[in-house]
Amino acid sequence: MQTTTLMANAIRALAMDAVQKANSGHPGMPMGMAEIAVALWDGHYRHNPANPKWANRDRFLLSNGHGSMLHYSLLHLSGYAVTMDDLKSFRQLHSKTPGHPEVDITPGVETTTGPLGQGIANAVGMALSEYLLASEFNKPGFEVVDHYTYAFIGDGCLMEGISHEVCSLAGTLGLKKLIALYDDNGISIDGKVEGWFTDDTPQRFESYGWNVIRNVDGHDVAAVDAALAQARKSDKPTLICCKTVIGKGSPNLQGGDKVHGAALGDKEVAAVREHLEWSHAPFEIPANVYTSWDAKEKGAAVEAEWNTTFDAYRKQFPKEAAELERRMNGDLPANFDETLAAAIASCVDKKENTATRKASQNAIQALAPSLPEFLGGSADLTGSNLTNWKESIAVRSGKPGNHINYGVREFGMSAIMNGVALHGGYIPFGATFLTFSDYSRNALRMAALMKLRSIFVFTHDSIGLGEDGPTHQSVEHVSSLRLIPNLDNWRPCDTVESAVSWGAAVKRKDGPSTLIFSRQNLPFMDRSAAQIADIARGGYVLQDAPDAKVILIATGSEVELAVKAAAALKEQGMAARVVSMPSTDVFDRQDAAYKASVLTKGVPRVAIEAGVTDFWYKYVGLEGAVVGIDSFGESAPAPDLFKHFGFTVENVVSKVKAVLA
Repeated sequence: MQTTTLMANAIRALAMDAVQKANSGHPGMPMGMAEIAVALWDGHYRHNPANPKWANRDRFLLSNGHGSMLHYSLLHLSGYAVTMDDLKSFRQLHSKTPGHPEVDITPGVETTTGPLGQGIANAVGMALSEYLLASEFNKPGFEVVDHYTYAFIGDGCLMEGISHEVCSLAGTLGLKKLIALYDDNGISIDGKVEGWFTDDTPQRFESYGWNVIRNVDGHDVAAVDAALAQARKSDKPTLICCKTVIGKGSPNLQGGDKVHGAALGDKEVAAVREHLEWSHAPFEIPANVYTSWDAKEKGAAVEAEWNTTFDAYRKQFPKEAAELERRMNGDLPANFDETLAAAIASCVDKKENTATRKASQNAIQALAPSLPEFLGGSADLTGSNLTNWKESIAVRSGKPGNHINYGVREFGMSAIMNGVALHGGYIPFGATFLTFSDYSRNALRMAALMKLRSIFVFTHDSIGLGEDGPTHQSVEHVSSLRLIPNLDNWRPCDTVESAVSWGAAVKRKDGPSTLIFSRQNLPFMDRSAAQIADIARGGYVLQDAPDAKVILIATGSEVELAVKAAAALKEQGMAARVVSMPSTDVFDRQDAAYKASVLTKGVPRVAIEAGVTDFWYKYVGLEGAVVGIDSFGESAPAPDLFKHFGFTVENVVSKVKAVLA
């Protein structure tokens, strides 16, 4: 039996045995893509199992992540710290081998894939990062950034709309070091896809500007190897269309939907062993197969060769080498805190009354010159989101830059940003209107799950955008984003809070942030230095009063209303404290003593936010009140809308009186 056949059958055996032991999982894809995996991992994929984070490694992403046992088998066989016991613990609590691949859980896994299509989107982000970093740091004779991004994708990934968004952009930008291998097996959970998926996939990708290699026998290692060699010569991203049989090797189930997502059963597992002439016990791999798969020596040599090149690069270009290392480590420039402080001080000096989306652009402008890792962008709304700055350069095919026109692709933008963050070297931020965060939502969730430094900018945050009406007016969005664990959401009220929120998002290394800004102008708020310092704690006392009888809590554009209502209450003999809470997520992480100093126990509370009310009862309690909106908006000028929905001093005062009564 050929060596490559043995290598492929080892994958099949491990996949079916692990799924059988767990009585859960997807054996069909790993068994069907085994030869494709052999061709890539044994012949083209540059990596070092001893150092999964080596900077210049190729990236491999399993977009069809349900077939995770394929990846885990490859990692184990090639020499990563994924043991046979780990494979035996497939899909078990706290194991290294969860049901879908998860970054930072399993050594060698580059991204968390589960929701189909996001893996290929992350791959586009990684290939984009490689292209931009190479353009910035490579010098003649020193290709220190030089690696490919490989993605396995299936029919499900291609049916998901996000694949259209990201692959279209990848073709337009000419990301030639992106190579996707399509597992064209014609089967999904419901059966043969010909009943609901008849796209001409090769033609579709050719229309995107991809190099397409058609009709490759996915069970012929030599054919896949030749296709990969051809793809590496292209000046376009490449799709290799591999015809496969799902569950290949299962004599009674291969080619059908029953092998897709369930254990084969003891009888069929035995039949597979007989059919493949695989006489070994479950989870037993012969020594000669391990030897064929072992990539440790080759990986060490490839990394050592690169290290030699990088050492020479460092001697000739010490500044560039240090900068590349800093950025790949995710460290901020030494002067960042100083730059941020200057940006905040400038806001205090200017005292501008302006929309916070403009305040955001001012913050970007202040920070960007000292943050070369900033990679901005917008989903076709740059002039409205204001995510560009004076020195920003639009990325085009063959023309690197630092700002991306993502087009009307909100979901694709967000998932590409996650790929950029995963790759390293850049801090990505991208923008759209807040109401369209719905399109991006699953990518936001994945960023939070993976603890990525992705920064999602959302403008036009409420009924304050006016005449565009309820389709564009966010009502439930801010509260719904607060429900995502590990996502920090900031809704600042003026220029100072906007600058502080940008600083917090940039400095945060363990998760993503949303920055939520207004379309309409908002007034500058006077503060002491101590109050400015407390903004970064998520919530603070903006205005206090001796013996306050009520606490008004507000965010964003409603802070102005809270301040005016407090003044009106004072005139009527009712002292009020005003708390600005730009980030409830950050405030909730503060110590109990600080939170109690802001929200004094026993003092009634009224929350004010132009959105749904339910969220705020966690702060005001059942005895408090919320001024909010529990319906959709209307189409009208913003001042008329705020009055119509009760965002008036009179209504706030009325609510306070009712609470105090």
